[in-house]
Amino acid sequence: QVQFVESGGGLVQPGGSLRLSCAASGSISRIYAMGWYRQAPGKQRELVASITNGGNTNYRDSMKGRFTISRDNAENTVYLQMNSLKAEDTNVYYCYADVPSRRYWGQGTQVTVSS
Repeated sequence: QVQFVESGGGLVQPGGSLRLSCAASGSISRIYAMGWYRQAPGKQRELVASITNGGNTNYRDSMKGRFTISRDNAENTVYLQMNSLKAEDTNVYYCYADVPSRRYWGQGTQVTVSS
């Protein structure tokens, strides 16, 4: 079993920045990819960004140049630096971790971009 501690969400004005973090713990033999999805009410969950344990990254097109994903493999922690935030970035953001044979999800953290 894997548990997550997510932090960093909150209310920010348009153009502002937030940094999300997600620390995984528990019975972890090996974590492959980690990343972030987001989901608005009534909509499907969509990929924001992912990063492999080798550091290869992947971003949704609308996030390229604004968001940066990173991870600390020793601490099993993934980060998402979000800059130039827009109202449409308002969502619940979920981290995940891929271990052998399954994916675990964090509990989600709310990000609200509003003036």
